[in-house]
Amino acid sequence: MNSTPRVRAFSCALASLALVLAAAAPACAEPAPTDSAAAATPAAVDSLPAPAADSASAPAVVTTGTTLNPRPVIVSHRVRLVGRTGNVVRSGPGSSFAIVGVFPKDASFVVIAKSGPWYNIRLSDSETGWVHASLCKETEDLSGLEFRPNPRLYTRTGTYVANGYSGAYAFDRKSNSIVLGGRLGYYVFDRLEVEAGLSWTHVHRPAEIVESLFDLSLEAEDFNMLFYQMNAVWELLPGRQMVPYLTGGVGSSIMLGSSEPSVNFGAGTRLFLSKRTATRWEVRDFRITTGSSSARLNNNNIEFTLGTEYLF
Repeated sequence: MNSTPRVRAFSCALASLALVLAAAAPACAEPAPTDSAAAATPAAVDSLPAPAADSASAPAVVTTGTTLNPRPVIVSHRVRLVGRTGNVVRSGPGSSFAIVGVFPKDASFVVIAKSGPWYNIRLSDSETGWVHASLCKETEDLSGLEFRPNPRLYTRTGTYVANGYSGAYAFDRKSNSIVLGGRLGYYVFDRLEVEAGLSWTHVHRPAEIVESLFDLSLEAEDFNMLFYQMNAVWELLPGRQMVPYLTGGVGSSIMLGSSEPSVNFGAGTRLFLSKRTATRWEVRDFRITTGSSSARLNNNNIEFTLGTEYLF
């Protein structure tokens, strides 16, 4: 009889514990993930609409994961043929070029370039031609397409030029020897350059019969010659990379203790390797009168030279 209250008290304690565990179990349980919950992942954020926001108070929302790759915009200049009959298209910008096709009125073509009154048009992916401005009408301003096959690179007016050269010198076509020299020039304007030069050569001519007042003698010539000149250079195609030119001037030649006046003229070409350096080759004829007052001889001395130039 004494054990009955104890059993009842123990049974009540077990029942209370069971009630506490049953109440706590729903709060601690975690529901299993469903398909709808798995779909709401960061990868699907781009497809969700952005929340509405006040543009004055909230920053703009930038959608992530978008690749921006804009395609270049190609602007095409076109002309439309307006000739009443067949419109002739030629292979070059001139009436002397061959005909490459005849096209009807209102045909439209893409313009590649322009040269004076002629338009260079694209006929197909592999063919081009030239049409006169009187046979077509511009659909827009095409002044920026003016065709310049060899535009001037830059001006050289006011530039000084230092030139060193060497080459061959033929004295009166009877003595061939080396020549060394240098020049200093100045561009008055792009087409005209003035220059001063000083050169040296050694003349050796074999013995030849020389007639004097009383007798004939066999004489040889072996001497050094120093000559200087003032020249003008006229460029035919100024401001370009390769510049042909004409040149001429006056000077004097010092030889055998005397000085003889001379004139010269020639032609050559400059090839600019950079804005400040160039190579130069030319041929020049020096005309000198030599001999005693009673027997003056006219000499044509040909000079071939190759040198380098520096502009500063």
